[in-house]
Amino acid sequence: MNFTGSNSTSSNKDSFAVIGNGSWATALVKIFTDSGIHVNWYFRKKEKATYIEKYLHNQDYLTQVKFNPEKITPNSDINELIQKSKWLVLATPSLYLEALLEQVKTPLSEKIVISGVKGILPKSNLLPGAYLNTNLGLPRAHFVVLAGPSHAEEIALNRLSFLTIGCSDLNIASFLKQKMKAPYLKLKTSDDVLGIEYSATLKNIFALAAGIAKGLNYGDNFQSVLISNSVMEMKRLLKKISPSKRNINHSVYLGDLLVTAYSIHSRNRRFGELIGKGLRQEQVQKQMKMVAEGYFASKTIYDLKRDLDVKTPIIDAVYAILYQQESPEKSFKNLVQELT
Repeated sequence: MNFTGSNSTSSNKDSFAVIGNGSWATALVKIFTDSGIHVNWYFRKKEKATYIEKYLHNQDYLTQVKFNPEKITPNSDINELIQKSKWLVLATPSLYLEALLEQVKTPLSEKIVISGVKGILPKSNLLPGAYLNTNLGLPRAHFVVLAGPSHAEEIALNRLSFLTIGCSDLNIASFLKQKMKAPYLKLKTSDDVLGIEYSATLKNIFALAAGIAKGLNYGDNFQSVLISNSVMEMKRLLKKISPSKRNINHSVYLGDLLVTAYSIHSRNRRFGELIGKGLRQEQVQKQMKMVAEGYFASKTIYDLKRDLDVKTPIIDAVYAILYQQESPEKSFKNLVQELT
């Protein structure tokens, strides 16, 4: 398969666009530019694009990261950006992705889309890969998922990070692996696209549960039991949704879960901790000023799993707290009886 596209020209066959301007998008731009790749970078607001073009850093996220002016071209016209790029990197919160993609008028059939999105799209209840295939005609073999234990804050500091490139066409995954040569990055490839997409969603719910436990003053002993049960719950759910011979202990599954559940950089853990301390969702969201994907994922995954014969006491507990106004104390008291 000629994955660079039959209609591509030599000028754009290796061109990349990053769509998003939060911390993860900024980290991905750093990875690609540190790998020697030029990035067309989309900003919804023209003044944000103008700022980064002038000052060469994101004024809102990872402000310490400076970019080479020869390696970035900021742009506030999403369709112009897509037309100029062969590889599209989605790095916006799942909550906002559908509204953004509804603006896309450029056909995607000859593009390759890399998703750094960690959640289900709330309006359609679809994962990014399914949404792009159904609504924008992206061939499934042209969809890539990029995930693993890699906080944006540590990438900004050039700390060693691990990512897995998932694609049903392993030729595409291998080509991308060769392109991404940042010295602080270790890469693996996989064809378990659906498993990686779902695990990247689920780990945020479990991290939120770990945060709630912290806020309720449960100790390290309980946290270890909670996370070990989270692994088993993830494995059961993935087996129902997408049966595969995947090894749940690999870094893209277990590693990503662990870092999200334990790290001080984890916004999902922080969100849960504040909930456990008694704050309401709207208070937490106002205080954090960042999107915690686990909040929205807990509802979409709960709705999804109701049609499946699978035991998910941790997801059920988080959902009860966030959407059924059950007290964290009561919910976790009940949850304790379900853990092994």
